[in-house]
Amino acid sequence: MAAVRTRYAPSPTGKMHLGNLRTGLYAYLTARKAHGQFILRIEDTDQDRRSEGALQAIYDTLSRVGLQHDEGPDVGGPYGPYVQSERLEIYRRYADELIALGGAYRCFCTPEAVEEQRARARREHRPFKDERCRELAPEEGARRAAAGEGFVVRQATPRTGTTSYDDVVFGRIAIDNAELDDSVLVKSDGFPTYNFANVVDDHLMEISHVMRGAEYLSSTPKYILIYQAFGWDIPVHVHLPVINKTATEKLSKRHGDASFEDYDAKGYLPHAILNYIALLGWSPGTDQEFFTLPELVESFSFEGLSKSPAIFDLQKMRWMNGEYLRRLPLEEFHALALPWYPEEVRRAGVDLLALSRLLHSRTEVLSEIPSAIDFVADLPDYDPALYEHKKMKTDAAVASESLRGARRALQALEPFTQDGVHGALEALAQETGRKNGQVMYPVRVALSGKEFTPGGASELSELLGREEALRRIDVGIEKLAR
Repeated sequence: MAAVRTRYAPSPTGKMHLGNLRTGLYAYLTARKAHGQFILRIEDTDQDRRSEGALQAIYDTLSRVGLQHDEGPDVGGPYGPYVQSERLEIYRRYADELIALGGAYRCFCTPEAVEEQRARARREHRPFKDERCRELAPEEGARRAAAGEGFVVRQATPRTGTTSYDDVVFGRIAIDNAELDDSVLVKSDGFPTYNFANVVDDHLMEISHVMRGAEYLSSTPKYILIYQAFGWDIPVHVHLPVINKTATEKLSKRHGDASFEDYDAKGYLPHAILNYIALLGWSPGTDQEFFTLPELVESFSFEGLSKSPAIFDLQKMRWMNGEYLRRLPLEEFHALALPWYPEEVRRAGVDLLALSRLLHSRTEVLSEIPSAIDFVADLPDYDPALYEHKKMKTDAAVASESLRGARRALQALEPFTQDGVHGALEALAQETGRKNGQVMYPVRVALSGKEFTPGGASELSELLGREEALRRIDVGIEKLAR
């Protein structure tokens, strides 16, 4: 296996979990750095969990983050089919061969009989190993199968000895064979389980490096036994640290933890997501945090992978996404922000590019935009208590005086620009012996009806225009008078 060939093998069972995407990213980086091939394989043997639209979501996600595969269901390749449900005859043939080699057996037990044996194994504190069908001669099993008797194919794990392998991240892993159960390799409907299909496919597709989550560390010896039974080369195994949402709680797709699609829909940039998850369990060995995809390819190495669980920090990803947005040219940010502008704001007659300029340095996630700018279209009916602000040292009396003075200063101001408004309000503060904030803050509240806005009093004044700014200041004066 001189050539590096890695695979990403998601199941089409719903949205793409961030941990799953990280596995695909690391497989991509490994292949690209070695100038090898990156393969997409769809593992859909669990037909009951297959989700409508999930396959297209896989294609869309890989496209959005830039992980282009060299082989796969949609682009073809010399090792297809690349969808497991289209490879059933291949698995049947290799299952028969594994039975003949003694690495597996047909189990004809009813579910009730299997449960009885499992209960006995639990009472005896040992893994389940079929005691009835395991010693059945392969010829007898073949005869009963040919007669139409239902069966599953189980792995014949050794009762004694150990199975070991070397993992790139976790080192030497050894498991007592007595601890391994006789897992189902092929179900009664002819569909293989993950335990069998991934080994057969990885061998036939000449996968050189298998990358999967650390939760598979203890089950990988069962896969090693299948490789050994066939006499196949064992690929390099790289088990990746799990991603936790707390120190003790794992980030879980089944528990509804956010997926790539969820964050994408909320206005996180695809490459910001990719950049962040690249650092969950891997360190470049430097202080660099922001990477383009080519830079990740150049920097990635197995030495940087950690054994310890990574903690998913949403605030850190928000910060990183905000940095990505701020580094965009204004025109690119405007194009991304525009779809998030409510229709009422679009019709308000304000300069939308100027609005984007205000938002550009103040936005961390695009989905925050609608609530941040809704006041542009219509001043909300806010509580006058908003003018009370200890830090700004404003109360109703200070605010009322500042608004009245601001109205006089702005009414005849020419030209009515951001700089002009700022200068006029600063001059008002000096005239009245106030601090700048004691004038600017009340005006900003009057213009927006909010405590926090994507711009100051002078910026919002220019955006709204003289007539609307004065009207809103009048509303503020009236509220305070009441």
